[in-house]
Amino acid sequence: MFKLEDGFTYLMPAHFGGNKFDPEAKITQKATTIVINYETEEKLLENYIPEGFELRSPEVQVMYSKFTEINWMLGGNYNLIDVSAPVRFNGKKDQLEGNYSLVVWENKTAPILGGREQTGIPKIFADIEELHILKPHYTTNASYDGNNFLNMYFEATDELTGDDLDYIKTMSSSSNTIGWRYIPKVGAPGAELSQFILYPQGMEVEKVQVGNGSLKWTQLDPMQNAPQFHIINSLAALPIKNINNALLSEGTAILRAFGARVLE
Repeated sequence: MFKLEDGFTYLMPAHFGGNKFDPEAKITQKATTIVINYETEEKLLENYIPEGFELRSPEVQVMYSKFTEINWMLGGNYNLIDVSAPVRFNGKKDQLEGNYSLVVWENKTAPILGGREQTGIPKIFADIEELHILKPHYTTNASYDGNNFLNMYFEATDELTGDDLDYIKTMSSSSNTIGWRYIPKVGAPGAELSQFILYPQGMEVEKVQVGNGSLKWTQLDPMQNAPQFHIINSLAALPIKNINNALLSEGTAILRAFGARVLE
């Protein structure tokens, strides 16, 4: 009969086997990333920041990433859109700053499952278009069941070099991504498991372009996207007061999923 092995980590269905747990293991993947940060209404954004956190600034970060040459997918690829806010966690033991993931859309199942179950990142599915590139213009969009809900646009105006590039390299080398691993009870209200998770990651940046960015959220009704319309409409209701910065970077993302830990 099947039994779990000591020192292994498993995802469902566990009975087909797992992997040896290695806290030093790294996920590496080539990354092309567009980041657009915008100022919004603080009181509205705080509605989606859990107790125990402090909003550091009334800002939303929307990041599109195309990942390729992924080691754990044996050279596979997927696209991602991450929406987050800058926070400070004020726990009994841990006090740290990072980015709290509000929602992450991905266009393949495998990275969604591991990210949700192991590190509490709120990953859900969407069709995420490949970058349309006619330099210096870059654009993409996200949809579900054929219904578009997000458009992103970036126009490169300058490439960073020297001290400016070195600064971005340093800032990007390590970052604190925070997720909320919430597992509902079976047959009852409430949570079986509710934990805030620190997921350490970073990017070895090779090239950075700065420029003008814009994005548009499109509200959907339940018939267009029953599982997600409330998420999309909540984000669409946050006013875009000002685009604070926009950049496109290329390099290698390094994720340490097995180095994640529960915040206390």
